[in-house]
Amino acid sequence: GYRCFKAIMFLSGLLFGSVVIFLLCYKERVLETQLSLETSAGIALGIGLLCGLVTMLLRSVGLFTTGLLLGLLLATAALLAAAPLLPPPGPWVPVGSLLGLALLCALLALRWPKALTILSTAVFGAAVVVVCVDYFVEALALVLYVYDCLRLAPVRPLCWPGGAVLGAWPALSLLAILLQWKLTADGVSHTNVVLSRRQKRLQLLRIRQKAPCRQDPAPCPGTYRRKPPPMQRYAGDVLAP
Repeated sequence: GYRCFKAIMFLSGLLFGSVVIFLLCYKERVLETQLSLETSAGIALGIGLLCGLVTMLLRSVGLFTTGLLLGLLLATAALLAAAPLLPPPGPWVPVGSLLGLALLCALLALRWPKALTILSTAVFGAAVVVVCVDYFVEALALVLYVYDCLRLAPVRPLCWPGGAVLGAWPALSLLAILLQWKLTADGVSHTNVVLSRRQKRLQLLRIRQKAPCRQDPAPCPGTYRRKPPPMQRYAGDVLAP
């Protein structure tokens, strides 16, 4: 959850970069050749690792990616809920909904990072649990149903196990939000970690600036030292050989 902030940023970049690159490599022709599944997966994993490192090191990029992931999941849930009642009239409705809500959540994540990070991790974690259960129960029938709904293909109604698994998604998300907000994320803030590191660096810098003054026998700047009187010479003085 939110307590593992760096890990969340890394996983967000890894997942987002891997999925996008895999779809581009596997569905499109690269250099006039059709890449195999294994090659596309390897390229996607490598670029996903690079994206994960970028999102982990750059906090704003990681929050933006986390918000994008949350928006895509919320838009998918909204389209699934509205599909039986109001089927989309065209392909631009799902695309616009996905992009619009993803950008909105990404901007909100930059404004309220803790709340949106908790919400994103809860929704995404619940989605992962639902997909795993669907894999063991119906061999990813629910995932195929969601994919067909998003691309506006004719779909068959879900069986009761698939409907039960899909209905568990919002319940698990709500449970994860309450668990993080009351237990794991209570009193934890990633901004405090950044401030404490900056304070430690400032303290080390001050110690290093004071260290030469202690080691050097010469007086530190700002201290007063009496100058010796100047030597006076007279006409009768004889210099020693």
